[in-house]
Amino acid sequence: MAGVNPFRKGPKGGPGPAAGARSHEETAPVPADPTALPTERTPGALQWGHLPLERSRERGRGRRASLAALTGRGAAGCGGRLRGLIAAIADRIIDTAPRIPVRDLATLRAQFPGLTPEDLADKLVAGACAATATVGAGVGAAAMMPVPPAMPAELAAEVTGVASVEIKLIAELHEVYGLRPAGNFRQRAMACLTSWAEERGIDLAKPASLNIALGGQMRRELRQQIMKRTLRNLPNLTPFMIGAAVGAFLNRRDTRRLAEKIRRDLRAHQIPWDALPGSAPAAPANG
Repeated sequence: MAGVNPFRKGPKGGPGPAAGARSHEETAPVPADPTALPTERTPGALQWGHLPLERSRERGRGRRASLAALTGRGAAGCGGRLRGLIAAIADRIIDTAPRIPVRDLATLRAQFPGLTPEDLADKLVAGACAATATVGAGVGAAAMMPVPPAMPAELAAEVTGVASVEIKLIAELHEVYGLRPAGNFRQRAMACLTSWAEERGIDLAKPASLNIALGGQMRRELRQQIMKRTLRNLPNLTPFMIGAAVGAFLNRRDTRRLAEKIRRDLRAHQIPWDALPGSAPAAPANG
């Protein structure tokens, strides 16, 4: 049975049903972008990927502002963690300072007989430099382990260990130069802690310089000193044993530099040994 062929051309090449369909498709209006906003459906507004130029600029500015906000929040978070770490180290050092064993002048003269005050001070500085270098080398070697979360703990351990060695050195240098701070053992320890934070000797003529009450100013100075030491000790965490060498070098240098500052202040107020009450050295342990 003959039927209508929809694919047959019309007479004399005229448009048939198929051609009519094609013509309708070609002449039909382009549908609007369903994802576009109503104000963006006009042909004149379609620019830069179907977005108005001004809207594209606003979106770019919004993305940059969002990135800046995220960066600021990240920096603020890191700063908050660092402040928390510094505060924890400060509290640990304050708790540790009164328990640091300090040798008095009689004990030092018995252990190092025949030395002058300057020679004895040199001995103490050399021993402290070796001790802090050992601490730095140990932390640098521990940084080889791939445990980034442990790095803050390693930094805290190093700063606390170095501070303990240097506070002991400061206390014993005051003994050598005849300038023991007044007060009981804890008060003297706090005075030496203040001296460590300020990097200068204790002026016994100014009781306010002892600052043994651990007021707000002393705590700020202590945290500033810890911050400096923490930032300087960051290279110690370099892997492949490089950090061990760097840590040993930096700690030895910093301890020697601190000792020079303390000794310079103490020499200005030094009291000779023979002018001190009960200055006769104890007998050597093996004597």
